[in-house]
Amino acid sequence: MATYQELLAQKQALEAQIEDARATEVASVIEQIRDLMVQYELSPEDIAPRKRRGRPGTASAHSEKAPLPPKYMDPRTGKTWSGRGRTPAWLGKRPERFLIPRE
Repeated sequence: MATYQELLAQKQALEAQIEDARATEVASVIEQIRDLMVQYELSPEDIAPRKRRGRPGTASAHSEKAPLPPKYMDPRTGKTWSGRGRTPAWLGKRPERFLIPRE
């Protein structure tokens, strides 16, 4: 049975062989890819994956949104809630009591 040091030496030799084989094969694979791109009239943009899915965003989508005006107000504490997000406990079961009248 081989010793630990002998196995490490074999491992290093195999890794060097793997790297050499990869380097020679990569060159031929790149050449094949280039030939196919010319044959099918493809550009790098046709092959490269898209960065995002869906519709392209607009500049306003990335900017901060203005806070919504409050819709409900607790008269005792003066706390307000816009109607978005987690419902505050002070609203209770009848939130219509805390509605702020629209102007």
